[in-house]
Amino acid sequence: MRSVKYLVAAAGAASLFSSAALAADMPSIMPPPQQQYYAPPVQDFGGWYLRGDIGMTNSSAKLFSNNYATVPAGGLQQLGEGFSGGTSYGIGAGYQFNNWFRADVTGEYRSRVNFSGTDIATFPGPVVFSDVYNGGYKSWVGLVNGYVDLGTWWCLTPFIGAGVGFANVETTGLQDSGSKYTVANGAVGGASYFASGASTTNFAWAAHAGVAYKVTNNFTIELAYRYLDMGTAGHGYGQSFDGSNAGPSSFKFRDLTSQDLRIGVRWTCCDLPPPPPPLIRKG
Repeated sequence: MRSVKYLVAAAGAASLFSSAALAADMPSIMPPPQQQYYAPPVQDFGGWYLRGDIGMTNSSAKLFSNNYATVPAGGLQQLGEGFSGGTSYGIGAGYQFNNWFRADVTGEYRSRVNFSGTDIATFPGPVVFSDVYNGGYKSWVGLVNGYVDLGTWWCLTPFIGAGVGFANVETTGLQDSGSKYTVANGAVGGASYFASGASTTNFAWAAHAGVAYKVTNNFTIELAYRYLDMGTAGHGYGQSFDGSNAGPSSFKFRDLTSQDLRIGVRWTCCDLPPPPPPLIRKG
């Protein structure tokens, strides 16, 4: 009887081990873990933008004439030369490539500014000629610009940039009122010369620096400084008051530059959809 009990127990144990082994060999019927998707990070850059700018201009240049070549070395003084202040109005379109680089194309109109100055030329004798000038210019400027954003703190983003393009400079008429003075005779006469305006198109380049404030994700305000180089602007036909000295004028504004303070706005539009998120699987 005891041997029968041992036999039954042994058979049960064998059946249990056999079931466990069979279960281990069977493939799992549990479903695989679900794939997990994560929302992409919020992007605060990318997309096309439109821009508008208004600024104050501060022009400078050197007045030049071929007549200066006749003045003895050290005999020419150019006093009080300068331009009045002006304004600029610009529009443009660009693209923000990432959170540190953007580029745009801009066009602007720069209002007329007036020029005034005095030349004193001293010749042996001594003979002194004094000339008082009045003129000016206005211009159109087109640039392709690139900017580097230097990081954002409290919604403020400082940036630097550079641009290249063209400047169409239209000079106004230049009036030259002169007088002659000698030690022996004092003031001995005067003369007047007028040179008409002319239009010149030059290569132009610019350097930018400023700070941008993001009001909303789509609207940004900028305060910027710009140095603009517009090349050389010439004048047209000229003649003296008595009809003499007539012909093409050699008067020019050389190294015509401007230091501008500008306020601009950028409106981001037509944003491209963000790329699909990477597939991440748990387990």
